[in-house]
Amino acid sequence: MTAQKSVTRTDVARYAGVSSAVVSYVLNDGPKRVAPATRQRVLDAVALLGYRPNATARALSRGKVDMIGMIVPDIRNPYFSELVYAVDLAAHARGRSLLVINSDVRRSAAPNHLKGLVSQQFDGLVLADTLSPAETALIVRLNIPIVLINQFRGAEEFMSIGVDYFDGAREATEHLINRGHKKIAFIGGTNPALDPREHGWMEALTEAGLPLGRRYRAEFSSAGGYEAAMELAREPDRPTAVFIASDQLAIAASAAFHAAGLRIPEDIAVVSFDGTTESKYNWPPLTTMVQPVQAMADEAINRLIAGTPEPTFVEYPMKIVLRASSGD
Repeated sequence: MTAQKSVTRTDVARYAGVSSAVVSYVLNDGPKRVAPATRQRVLDAVALLGYRPNATARALSRGKVDMIGMIVPDIRNPYFSELVYAVDLAAHARGRSLLVINSDVRRSAAPNHLKGLVSQQFDGLVLADTLSPAETALIVRLNIPIVLINQFRGAEEFMSIGVDYFDGAREATEHLINRGHKKIAFIGGTNPALDPREHGWMEALTEAGLPLGRRYRAEFSSAGGYEAAMELAREPDRPTAVFIASDQLAIAASAAFHAAGLRIPEDIAVVSFDGTTESKYNWPPLTTMVQPVQAMADEAINRLIAGTPEPTFVEYPMKIVLRASSGD
């Protein structure tokens, strides 16, 4: 078979000695199970023949991407809403279309939710989520061009884009320290080992010779932020300031503080992380660390259009926007 001829699923099936349906089951991780030995024959045939899903093969042969898929955990989060909008702008400006998938809904319904994405035959993926080992293996097998965005660190297999979460959190906490606060709490996610924002908060306090404040764990949701802030508000020895790991959490926390009768920033100062449009219209407006969302979106789309991106990590700096929630 020459390099110029497109490899089809039928070619893979013939080489592996199986039916086309079995090839589909292997590449889509179902719906039917395939014996391990048969599965390996199919994967070997895919690798040897250089098979890709039809739409991806056409896109790669033309050197451009037409339909781009984007996976976000939850588009209701204002940060992901703005990230999707920015990626859509970048794709549209380059003559491409974007289809957005919420991964939390699909993961809760079916562990193998990515097989639905494969059936869409996206020519490239922008992923603002984390991948399980099985999901990573599936994308690697299918040779789908992919860029990870909203990442804490680089990935071995894929090109990744993110901000310096550690330094951003440290700068946010230092701003509260510089305003005279000595008891600064943290509201953030449930897995501190994976989140450099908490580590940046800790570093700033340690460097200033201050004790670590209370940590309040929350799911990244409005309900999570509200409940964590209510817990903080009930503390008898309440902190005077809090660094919150996302605007979504901070906006909900502001509502909780108001409901508890606390004034912002007089009773509790707030600095958040992300820099979404909603942070400006919160009451009071939030001091926040701003992610350069449009620049990251442009980078992601440009890398996809240029071809299969190399597994490098591009890190963007952040800046702080000062508003009333911290007393500015």
